Amino acid sequence: MSQNTTASTLLRNGFSMEAMRVYFPFLVLVIVCIGFSIFSDQFLSARNLETVLRQTAVLSIAAMGATFVILMASIDLSVGAVVGLSAVIIAYFMQSLGIAAVPTGLVVGAVLGAVIGGIHAKLKVPSFIGTLGFMVAGHGLMLHITGGRPIMIRDETMRGIGSGTIAGVPSIVLIAMAAFIIAYVIQHHTVLGRSIVAVGGGEVVAQRSGIKVDRIKIITFMLAGIYSGLAGIVLASRMGAGSPTAGTGLELDVIAAVVIGGTPLTGGMGGVVGTAIGALIIAILSNGLNLAGVSSYSQMIIKGMVLIAAVIISIDRKKIGIIK
Repeated sequence: MSQNTTASTLLRNGFSMEAMRVYFPFLVLVIVCIGFSIFSDQFLSARNLETVLRQTAVLSIAAMGATFVILMASIDLSVGAVVGLSAVIIAYFMQSLGIAAVPTGLVVGAVLGAVIGGIHAKLKVPSFIGTLGFMVAGHGLMLHITGGRPIMIRDETMRGIGSGTIAGVPSIVLIAMAAFIIAYVIQHHTVLGRSIVAVGGGEVVAQRSGIKVDRIKIITFMLAGIYSGLAGIVLASRMGAGSPTAGTGLELDVIAAVVIGGTPLTGGMGGVVGTAIGALIIAILSNGLNLAGVSSYSQMIIKGMVLIAAVIISIDRKKIGIIK
């Protein structure tokens, strides 16, 4: 159902579950902003809002790629490991190549994404299992490369990407905005984007209509890998190092951002606009709870509850016969 059709349904039938699914991300974003602005005078300060945008950059870039995977009704648990591994490899090669090592992050992401997609599509390994294996292997490889210690980045140009500004806007925020625009164009104005949604909406139907499903799956995971590689570049520039623990746990925030943004795990609907809002919600939740003095343990509980609520609201139960 299109956004316009859904909006018309809302006007005719009033507040409904269907409308709730569409407007849930906007509603949550408004509620958390109002709530934290009441509890903290610092929340709406220019400095704090800039901090929120900086904190959102890595998450939102990685979540753009993950959105395509979930739109396809698959899952990518390796996103945190690919982001961290890309950052570590950039830092490793930067010791000898300097700033010329930056593209290796994109190459690492693209290669890993293509391998994951190939295993999923050609060897018929469920994406959950395949990406879980890569998540574990990726973190192990990061420890092996770094020896358990951060690899420092001395190049000032690279460090400047993470801390610099262009026309008063943080450079990493501009990178995240560019990543969003590209993702939006891919989803709404390319055959690839329409094919991904079609596969997520019904793989058998998509195959019978002439879509080469296996090829779409491989390209989609490769695309997600490239976005993870870009997130790794931004992460390395922010940290000024390739850390053996970089990206750990990021997959949870990424999946939460996508689902809270209105893309259900069943695929076929939603998109990158909602994901951008979802990433903002996750970052604002973390920022606001920190300002409120809430412990990291309690923050995990709250984020988990928000994620469960998002899943409950985003699932269209009429389209699902059996839940396992």
